[in-house]
Amino acid sequence: MNNEILCTGDIKKVLEILAETYPDAKCELVHATPFQLLAAVMLSAQTTDKKVNQVTDDLFVLYSDAKHMAEADPAEVERIIRPLGMYRTKTANLINMSRMLVEKYGGQVPEDQKLLEELPGIGRKSANVVMADAFGHQRIAVDTHVFRVSNRIGLVHEKNVTDTEKALMKVLPEDQWTANHHRLIWHGRKLCTARSPKCDACPLRSICLKYGMDSR
Repeated sequence: MNNEILCTGDIKKVLEILAETYPDAKCELVHATPFQLLAAVMLSAQTTDKKVNQVTDDLFVLYSDAKHMAEADPAEVERIIRPLGMYRTKTANLINMSRMLVEKYGGQVPEDQKLLEELPGIGRKSANVVMADAFGHQRIAVDTHVFRVSNRIGLVHEKNVTDTEKALMKVLPEDQWTANHHRLIWHGRKLCTARSPKCDACPLRSICLKYGMDSR
């Protein structure tokens, strides 16, 4: 076993502790439909879920589905989502994505990974989130938190998000992929932050490889 990766027994302990620590972990993007989740995930690039929820609270009143978003006034969408940054690009992606949904899928979000990734502004991570949280499929969406935490703890040892996803799929139980994806995100937001992680308060510090190396 690579000493930069936890042993199977320790990985099991990590997952048990995460489940106990974050029993309510879930997607924090507020949505009522697959389309609204798809739109919110797109808007979440390089910003926080909290900020996205603040703008979608107004956005979805006016444009609650693909048909309405496809016919939206770009200037009005830009005005609403401006606080998120990259608002011109995100507006164009939202409207073009919605037009594609209307033209190709009758306004419905396809329950298909490949088709989701063909939509404007939607990559593998975003498609994974929609497949997991809108349609109930087991997925691991590797965002900045999942990438940082899983490699820092020692669940995997990879240099990019694609390889991290593949490695996590091998070491995590498939029926818990989505749940552990959310728990890793919550752990990254609340304790295992990018800067100044709260190691002293972390329930994983006795197992974490990074903490162990830094304590030597």
